[in-house]
Amino acid sequence: MKPRILIDLRHYSKALFSADLMAGLVVGIVALPLAIAFAIAASPGGDAEHTIGPGIGIITAIVAGLIISLFGGSRVQIGGPTGAFIIIIYGVVAKFGLSGLLVATILAGVMLVLMGVFRLGSVIKFIPYPIVVGFTSGIALTIFTTQVKDLLGLTLEGGAPAAFIDKWMCYFRNITTLQWDAVAVSAVSIAIIVACTRWMKRLPGSLIAIIVTTATVYFTNQSGLTHVATIGDRFGNITASLPHINAFHLDWKSLFTDAQGHFTFNTLSALFPSAFVIAILGAIESLLSATVADGVTGDHHDSNQELIGQGIANIVAPFFGGIPATGAIARTMANINNGARTCIAGVVHALVLLVIFIVAMPLAAYIPMPTLAGVLVVVSYNMSQWRTFAQLTHRPKSDVVVLLVTFVLTVVFDLTIAIELGLVLACLLFMRRMAEVTQLSIFTKEIDPNADPVADIPLHEEALVIPDGVEVYEINGPFFFGVANRFEEMTAEMQDHPAIRIIRMRRVPFIDSTGVHNLENLCLMSQRDGTQIILSGVQPKVRAVLERAGFPALIGEDNICSHITIALERAAALRAKA
Repeated sequence: MKPRILIDLRHYSKALFSADLMAGLVVGIVALPLAIAFAIAASPGGDAEHTIGPGIGIITAIVAGLIISLFGGSRVQIGGPTGAFIIIIYGVVAKFGLSGLLVATILAGVMLVLMGVFRLGSVIKFIPYPIVVGFTSGIALTIFTTQVKDLLGLTLEGGAPAAFIDKWMCYFRNITTLQWDAVAVSAVSIAIIVACTRWMKRLPGSLIAIIVTTATVYFTNQSGLTHVATIGDRFGNITASLPHINAFHLDWKSLFTDAQGHFTFNTLSALFPSAFVIAILGAIESLLSATVADGVTGDHHDSNQELIGQGIANIVAPFFGGIPATGAIARTMANINNGARTCIAGVVHALVLLVIFIVAMPLAAYIPMPTLAGVLVVVSYNMSQWRTFAQLTHRPKSDVVVLLVTFVLTVVFDLTIAIELGLVLACLLFMRRMAEVTQLSIFTKEIDPNADPVADIPLHEEALVIPDGVEVYEINGPFFFGVANRFEEMTAEMQDHPAIRIIRMRRVPFIDSTGVHNLENLCLMSQRDGTQIILSGVQPKVRAVLERAGFPALIGEDNICSHITIALERAAALRAKA
């Protein structure tokens, strides 16, 4: 594994730099309004410790975007803050403050690095699709819900409640405070973004919307025609300086001591679930973005190196006051569409944001809040995947259950619970499916190869005669704990005690500890009843497991046969000796 930029620089040229420079300039401009909007949307507010300013979003896009391009495994990936993190960031800051978010982000970064080091990049891709769609759609609905206040210009005494249902009840109670000038600004913003998306795809719609509405609202507010809230009204003057709350000012000692000064891991333990969700979200979104980019460019990313790059970004960004970051699909696609060829485009994008941050950051105070709400409404709509969600409701019931449970938990409770329970439920349903797929059969007189349900061509072979006093048990599928218990129940129901039992395992690709344990119990009980066990058609990987468990000594090396005909011959020989 090595950062992709090292491979790109081997044959770098002036022509490639020209293409990357143009793409980086455009993506940097596209990323600006999104970085501001995501940071503000993730801020609970109230005091300095619970407020994420607009500058933090840009700093995250600069630092994380630069590191992801320098250390990632994708050629055209653009990293930064994304909408998927809004809900989890909001919850962590509301409960633990910015210091807690900083620690959770660093922990998540360490987890991502470890995932890459231990080559778990391909494993992340196996997270069930209904879970991904469920929590993504849930996040989209939650983001939309958080923006209704600014979208409609509502006045809420004491602020909006945190819970989803309570928030909507609060909106309805205060609907009479709706401000039509705010509605007009948000509607114009959405219209501009949609128009640019449909007819002027190369123009960054969100930036155009911000420029047009900011200029208009500035003059109408000054003249007294409107009273539209701006970022400056909510956050005060904005300067191009690093936030004062960062890792260097954090009281690290308090993380490991309680009120009495005793050593404890309680704070870290409380932050660990949130850090885990941040890591999983970051891994899923970054690898999904890289995969989509590969499909467009024909390239192939290194998923493990990408996780390492994402992890380093999330470890370093908090030291500058940054929030969680990952690969952003929309910005990555904008990078590709504008001609990006290598990772240098991502570096240029970060430098463009840095220049904007230093030169023009104070102007962000004039951006109307309804404009940012309009930007996030479009983001939430694009995230919702409502067509995919509707299609999945017609899939197998188990997938629908996972989809709806994850979606509802994300919306009504929080993302941490949704992902954890969604994964557990998906695993349980998967194990149930695997148990149902594995077939258990018993043969007492003959085995007809032509009646094999798995064979896809006629065999025209003679039936294998089973000697008297011999039974054949066939396991067709993985022999794990779900199936092992069924097998044990089936053998227990058989009241007879044949002289020999052949366990046919030709289609057992793997066996887990429960399967080994139950098979061992069967051998021991059979020996007690005077029944000899013969294993047939054991695959090499399964045989290696059984050998480590001591089966050759338990039943005899000669009683582990490579084929059913050999096993039947062995059984006939044992019967003849008896």
